Amino acid sequence: MASLRYDRAVSGYFVENFGCRATQADGAALERQFEERGLTRASSPAKATLVVLNTCTVTASADRDARSAIRRVRRQNPEARIVVTGCYAQRAPEEIAALPGVDLVIGNSHKHRLAEIALPELFREEKPHADFIPLSFLARSRELGTENSIFAHTELLAAPVFDIAGDSYESLRTRPNLKVQDGCDNRCSFCVIPYVRGQSRSLEIDRILREVNGLVDSGYREVVISGINLGRWGRDLALSSQLSALSQTLASEVGGPRSDADLRCPTFEDLIRAILAQTGLEKLRISSVEPMDWTDELISLVASSPRIAKHAHVPMQSGSDAVLRRMHRKYRPWHYREKIEKIRAAMPSAAIGADVMVGFPGETDAEFDATRRMIEELPLTYLHVFTYSARPGTPAATMRNQVPVHEARERNRILRELAAEKKSAFMRGFVGKELDAITLNVVGSDAGGEFTEALTDNYLKLRLRGRYGANRWLRARIEDVGEGALMGVGPICREN
Repeated sequence: MASLRYDRAVSGYFVENFGCRATQADGAALERQFEERGLTRASSPAKATLVVLNTCTVTASADRDARSAIRRVRRQNPEARIVVTGCYAQRAPEEIAALPGVDLVIGNSHKHRLAEIALPELFREEKPHADFIPLSFLARSRELGTENSIFAHTELLAAPVFDIAGDSYESLRTRPNLKVQDGCDNRCSFCVIPYVRGQSRSLEIDRILREVNGLVDSGYREVVISGINLGRWGRDLALSSQLSALSQTLASEVGGPRSDADLRCPTFEDLIRAILAQTGLEKLRISSVEPMDWTDELISLVASSPRIAKHAHVPMQSGSDAVLRRMHRKYRPWHYREKIEKIRAAMPSAAIGADVMVGFPGETDAEFDATRRMIEELPLTYLHVFTYSARPGTPAATMRNQVPVHEARERNRILRELAAEKKSAFMRGFVGKELDAITLNVVGSDAGGEFTEALTDNYLKLRLRGRYGANRWLRARIEDVGEGALMGVGPICREN
């Protein structure tokens, strides 16, 4: 083997992420791997020696986006080493390896060792041609000693992801997102995610608390916790002495000590209480949680704590019982309705969002109408509407009566328009009222003059008149609604 050439001055890397928050979190962990090995982040893929494309595969469109990015990077930077990882790489490694310009393909099962795998290949004096490391090869390698099944994978990449307002990476970052759970044990018939991310696994409480406390010490005032199936956090963690100690710490909050029988594994509610009790975080925001994991205990906890954002994202997918059954979802429409109504009763001002899928195989006009009517009737404030996309290897991909694309797109349009109406009505309800908001790192101007962008506690965009520093919680009075945002002035009572 030729000696390694390790020139840190010219060895920049760039990680480009596609898809969900979990993928963004994985990308942040990859950046941490490279930084720990002395590499610096390039300003763009065109200026990097190593380009990592961290892919999504939740839809056919996501796959196309990844392939387009590979072509773009190869065109703009023909000398770069292109490493493709993520969910698409896990699902179809041979397909990606066949694309011109791809040097390495590393699936999710080996993403936690990506820098270790990629760096020796990157800095050989004689660059190998199109080195592809398929999962089967890695599994046979005694040097790497890795497993060949994503379902045997136990690693969980964890590093905060920062919302970056503006185009500059060096700009001040706010509202970090911390992935605390990965993988999924459900088998929804349309979803490829369990097959590319593996079984549900949780980040240990002590690691979460260290990350959150580190963010607080660095001055961050809101943290978002996320996961592939966030409400399942803790169910894979065995009872430990640490958890027993945690139980005693939290005893006063939960009404007395808990028995060992209650502590076979921690719950998602335990995690939230731990963050509140053992960190100085000002605001915790919870990302998407499945309907049946919105327990009465969780709803009460979110509603009662001023340190938890009044925001609930509850995937719905369909309002038709027949469609939910074909999807292999574990709840019925009446279960979903009950959860949303309980959340609204406990938190009258909360943002309540949902994921909805249209065009699922066999979806009739009547089944779609059941979804539309449920959305009209429920106090939802925003929607993420998706058009069904067949994923190879999933049961739904082989179902009969696939919905024509033009019909599915029309249903998507109908729901998006309905969602816009509901969101607008929700926002107008706050005119003349006061809301807490955190300032972001964007200052702009419109007909009313200069404004600073902010995000309210209940997940609404706010244009705050004047110029304010980023990452500051303040109270604003809402004066109007326009261009998809609240218009307000502040601070009213407090500023810090």
